[in-house]
Amino acid sequence: MTADTALAAGTHVVLGTGQVGVPVARTLGERGADVRVVNRSGTAPDGVANEVEVVAGDVSDPDTARDVCEGAAVVYCCLNPPYADWSELFPPLIEGALAGAERADARFVLADNCYAYGPVDGPLTEDLPAAATGEKGRVRAELADTVLEAHESGRVRATIGRASDFYGPGATASIAGERMFPQILDGGTVNYLGDPDAPHTYTYVPDFARALVTLGASERALGEAWHVPNAETLTTREFVALAGEVAGTEPSVRATPAWLARLLGVVSPQVRELRETRYQRAEPFVVSHRKFADAFDFEPTPHAEALDRTLSWYRSEY
Repeated sequence: MTADTALAAGTHVVLGTGQVGVPVARTLGERGADVRVVNRSGTAPDGVANEVEVVAGDVSDPDTARDVCEGAAVVYCCLNPPYADWSELFPPLIEGALAGAERADARFVLADNCYAYGPVDGPLTEDLPAAATGEKGRVRAELADTVLEAHESGRVRATIGRASDFYGPGATASIAGERMFPQILDGGTVNYLGDPDAPHTYTYVPDFARALVTLGASERALGEAWHVPNAETLTTREFVALAGEVAGTEPSVRATPAWLARLLGVVSPQVRELRETRYQRAEPFVVSHRKFADAFDFEPTPHAEALDRTLSWYRSEY
């Protein structure tokens, strides 16, 4: 296992203060880094320590991106525009973020997901081709290509960390988010847009953050994509049942048929946007992190512990 995971000296710039950016900033702060977070408002979100510098800026503007990344040792790109607008908004954000990292001569870490692979027969590994046929999967593949090409050309020193569907404190916009945990706390029914008995890898978002920081600290990580570590893969029914045990409730899971999901999509933009990735929930979706485990000393948080922290957060917020 490699041990080159000491944080680089200098400012660590986190672009985006959403479900991933905030825990990345928190992880960096806990490790003693000087942290700057960037969002459009310049307002510190909940969960970011007072000593963290907060800067306003639209990263899709390259000049602005260069300004907010000034002096950066590492730039963590945790930007995530509205789901329905990825095709329009993501490319300029990534180009701007790369411009900022390039000007600062900083390492660049992209927070990514597994959409680029498309439907896969078997576990997802990093050597699979980008074979997505849907629009969002193609966008993700193109963004990853842009980042890795920037590395190959010498513009930046870049790496990519990929997560599966994530859950955790503050993570609401996920299939394992506000559509699941309030129902678990109530002992109610989780309506799942897929097959709840298919194995499905879930990523604990604080582990995602820790993994991104690990990648940003490592020369070994550069020029490659990495699947971040996850606890054991369960079926969604097992995952919900375990969460119920932790919560002291007995929730149930009900599969939403494909025809009903299509009908709901007529009136619900959120459900409509999920149709492209239904294969991830209707079939086994198992993400292997063997490559990461072989390279780094990193233990993912067991699901029971992660669920306890997640449910505690939902109790306080819902």
